[in-house]
Amino acid sequence: KKQFIHRRREGIRMSYLVVRVRSDIKVRHDIKKTMHSLNLTKVNHAVLVPKRPEILGMLTKAKDYITWGEPSTETVESLIRERGKMVGDVSITDELVKESSEFKGIKALANAIVSGDTEVKSVSNMKRVFRLHPPRGSKGWGGIKRSFVIGGALGNRGDAINSLVERML
Repeated sequence: KKQFIHRRREGIRMSYLVVRVRSDIKVRHDIKKTMHSLNLTKVNHAVLVPKRPEILGMLTKAKDYITWGEPSTETVESLIRERGKMVGDVSITDELVKESSEFKGIKALANAIVSGDTEVKSVSNMKRVFRLHPPRGSKGWGGIKRSFVIGGALGNRGDAINSLVERML
């Protein structure tokens, strides 16, 4: 347990930011079910999920339709501020976070999510899906049928997820 706490202090991120890139037309049923289990029901939707082996297995299974990476605290904070919604389509504010969770504001919530101490569902009535714009800029997605490693949009991006989400906010 001491090693686990020590790793968190070093700044190792303990959650993934997952963005759906492609639709599920003509997709195998098991992959479609996996994407729905991740709450990724539409293109350009994003979710924050904990970094666990079972989640990584789900991401690997749906790798040809999604992209993911380890977000920074600033990215998660701006994602919640600009695209976070409560039930009833109410935008999230520091006051709403304070009322419906134990966190003092959005910044504290973002820190806890990135470090793996909590999940989005810890804020009652907060929607778990963030609806984003398509990526702005000349590059766009960079090809939705190729892996990120060879210049496309799919698969694990690591820290590059931050620049993608910044273009999608």
